[in-house]
Amino acid sequence: MTENTPTAALSAVGTSIWLDDLSRERINSGGLQKLIAERNVVGVTTNPTIFASALAKGEAYDVQVAQLAAASKTVTEAVFEITTTDVANASDIFRPIFDSTGGQDGRVSIEVEPGFAHDAVATSAQAKQLWATVDRPNAMIKIPATVEGLEAITETIGSGISVNVTLIFSLERHREVINAYLTGLEQAKAAGHDLSTIHSVASFFVSRVDTEINNRLDAIGTPEAIALKSKAGIANARLAYQVFEQAFDSERAKGLLAAGAHVQRPLWASTGVKDPTLPDTLYVTELAVANVVNTMPEKTLEATFDHGVIDGDQVTGNYDDANAVLDALDALGISYEEVTALLEKEGVEKFIVSWNELLDTVTAALESANGEVAK
Repeated sequence: MTENTPTAALSAVGTSIWLDDLSRERINSGGLQKLIAERNVVGVTTNPTIFASALAKGEAYDVQVAQLAAASKTVTEAVFEITTTDVANASDIFRPIFDSTGGQDGRVSIEVEPGFAHDAVATSAQAKQLWATVDRPNAMIKIPATVEGLEAITETIGSGISVNVTLIFSLERHREVINAYLTGLEQAKAAGHDLSTIHSVASFFVSRVDTEINNRLDAIGTPEAIALKSKAGIANARLAYQVFEQAFDSERAKGLLAAGAHVQRPLWASTGVKDPTLPDTLYVTELAVANVVNTMPEKTLEATFDHGVIDGDQVTGNYDDANAVLDALDALGISYEEVTALLEKEGVEKFIVSWNELLDTVTAALESANGEVAK
């Protein structure tokens, strides 16, 4: 991997860089391998939006789509086969990193259908189906951190499957996610699973918090309100790291770690800057710390590589300041609980929209392929 670069410096702090993107073109062209070699990328996350975008352009999927059309696959079956194929192939590319890091990195995440976000049984069933189909030890199944998702997280971890918990916005939900993970580990241990093979990350969203709270601060419009703009996302994430530290310093967690389990690392998600007036590496440089993942869209990755200034741990010494930001927002009448509940609701809804776009894209591709066969 490249040395003496900002991405190398970020990795040296202990932040694992994962790419928040995947496509067959990126896999087949060698582009993914190049990012591993030159940008210190050690994992990949995906979601319905990413696959919808990948399938909407290029010809990389044409052969498989034609095969699926000829086999009379339904659109849902086709989406399942297309996405699991990409994740399996990407997992093979990352396998050396998975092996060299003892399973911590080299991970490729795939998400359960977002329509199952409030159905624990369906989520658990599809998580197991995805895990079996991808059939790679370095896959991770993404499960949203809804109330119902918590039950599915425990069930999936308890079955020995590695999980990327997604759509976490609040500190209280983060605590519940960690509890769901520890409960799952306890169940896995009781069932005789090797705890050392089970990994998990807790995806804590950053920029979306700022976007929502900034709108509310603009509406208030006072100097005190304006001074707080674009501070909540980083403050919230820093306090999430404190929650992580405290939770895994408990006797309960220590007992599981002693039995071979791993901590559930925080993962900074939604790290692309939405406000063009902000530094484009803000949610990378200000959240640099050991034992986390930062999953970045390629634009943010390239900005970090080009001009990111990595100055060591920016998290653990800033808890008091982070609490002061949230206290100041509360004093202005901005409800933290209301904001984070809204963001979770909107997060699920946005992924459902993207999932439907993905279904529409694949439907059109299957119909086109069937038309070509008929000619």
